[in-house]
Amino acid sequence: MKIVVLAGGLSAERDVSFVTGTTVCRALQDRGHQVILADVYMGYGEKGDDLEELFDKHGADRTQSVKIAEMAPDLETVKAMRGDKGDGFFGPDIIELCRRADIVFIALHGENGEDGRIQAAFDLLGIRYTGSDYLSSAVAMNKKVSKQFFEANHIPTPKGISLRKDQCGCSPACAQIPLPCVVKPCCGGSSIGVSIVYTQEEYETALAEAFRWEDEIILEEYIKGREFSVGVIEDQALPVIEMAPLKGFYDYKNKYQAGTTIETCPAELPEYIAKQMQDYAVAVTRAIGLDTYSRMDFVMDEKERIYCLEANTLPGMTPTSLLPQEAAAAGMDFGELCEKLIEISLKRF
Repeated sequence: MKIVVLAGGLSAERDVSFVTGTTVCRALQDRGHQVILADVYMGYGEKGDDLEELFDKHGADRTQSVKIAEMAPDLETVKAMRGDKGDGFFGPDIIELCRRADIVFIALHGENGEDGRIQAAFDLLGIRYTGSDYLSSAVAMNKKVSKQFFEANHIPTPKGISLRKDQCGCSPACAQIPLPCVVKPCCGGSSIGVSIVYTQEEYETALAEAFRWEDEIILEEYIKGREFSVGVIEDQALPVIEMAPLKGFYDYKNKYQAGTTIETCPAELPEYIAKQMQDYAVAVTRAIGLDTYSRMDFVMDEKERIYCLEANTLPGMTPTSLLPQEAAAAGMDFGELCEKLIEISLKRF
């Protein structure tokens, strides 16, 4: 098949997306496909290129090795690097390149990738793509909205409220959220802008950091406990994985820097607890309407009460990512996983 792996973009998770894209691209090339890795924002190809020939010429040599830094990239610097100086989301030749592919493997993370907008654009343009549709992607990306779906479907989740910038004087006390609490962007990913705060002073600092990324944030009760994740592929839950950071919580650094987190899959849990967590993960996909694949994050407190934190519609596919580890524990290697996600996605079209 002719496949475009779409990565990059204008998201705080841009670097993570490139690692996902490169890993997926190489795996699909190894399985005999004609694959192009393209930066959706920067565009692809040179003036005068025959886009049809690019699948033969430039698949392998355009893959790249990207190291994920401890901090998210500066997006203003990224914008300044664009060759045509355009300000649209789709760079030069991206739409036409995607039209010529049998399917687009969306390796984007965060804004414009997971929030349903690119899926909606592709639906209008008749471009086939991997992952959930535009509506379920939008619901899952917005933590305020997805939390409402969790509560309506009896899926336990930490108590929380949303705040806008004009409400930034609201304290945890007036919001009836006790300290310690969690402050995080409403629609972000990879724990960027997330803080656990214990004092009013830390709360003020956390507000400034979260509002640096978005104009709406979530103030949520802090559940101290063990952190887990459960992937779901076509309505079937994968083995539970536990993430145990050596220091702090499962933040951006601990997600992507080697040696900072101990990950155990299958997680060391009583069978009935693992089953309950898997059932909640599947319940989330049904409540929101997710299909193809997704990954739900959980925390379990010392009384073994389980809380769903969020749903990820385009979970990472980096060498350290959770979903590939879960799939491996279920007997599926990385190449098979990529093929499976394409196979399931094509059914929708």
